[in-house]
Amino acid sequence: MLLDVKDLHVYYGAIHALQGISFHIEEGEIVSLIGANGAGKSTTLRTLSGLIRPRSGNIFFKGEEITTTPAEQIVYRGISHVPEGRKIFAPLTVRENLEMGAYTRSDPAEIQKSMDRVFVSFPRLKERLNQLGGTLSGGEQQMLATARGMMSKPSLILLDEPSMGLSPILVEEIFKIIKEINSQGTSILLVEQNALMALSISSRAYVLETGRIVLEGKASDVKNNPQVKSAYLGI
Repeated sequence: MLLDVKDLHVYYGAIHALQGISFHIEEGEIVSLIGANGAGKSTTLRTLSGLIRPRSGNIFFKGEEITTTPAEQIVYRGISHVPEGRKIFAPLTVRENLEMGAYTRSDPAEIQKSMDRVFVSFPRLKERLNQLGGTLSGGEQQMLATARGMMSKPSLILLDEPSMGLSPILVEEIFKIIKEINSQGTSILLVEQNALMALSISSRAYVLETGRIVLEGKASDVKNNPQVKSAYLGI
């Protein structure tokens, strides 16, 4: 098992944001976490990447506990977080953004090899290598944020709302790239408002409601669940 989360409780002051959630990810999986705004999806990712410290519960990654591991060390362990809203470094060039993603690595030849691999998935970034991140379109910024997340050679990528604010054509392109990244051996935990698209590329899914997991199973079963259809898929 790649990631194992057990009975995680997270608070923001008096607000009990995550109320004892447990879930797991196997090697090579795409797992979706779906739910309404405020359900706790982004909080889950921020806790996994060490940005938030849980009140109680345990997080195991590759068999080792990382519950209290600092965020920068979690990147070294092999977890990369692509946050909601892209959060690229706007004043830096595309190349510099990608190099920032590789800060855990020291071999220039290996870093260049990763950059070349990134350009296979994101050829548009290669064309804009010396362009400032802040001047890219929304879709290109999302590509850059995802590519930057790949530069640390993670075993697991946490993707938070990768399709937010993108046109339908770009959404399809981003999801195609997510599948491609996964096919190269990287596991993915996907938080996504576009539940239908997320479930269509995932092997398994969890539904989060007000800090609790209320449903889990194969993505195809979750997609066909009547409550999920009416609440999240608009069917």
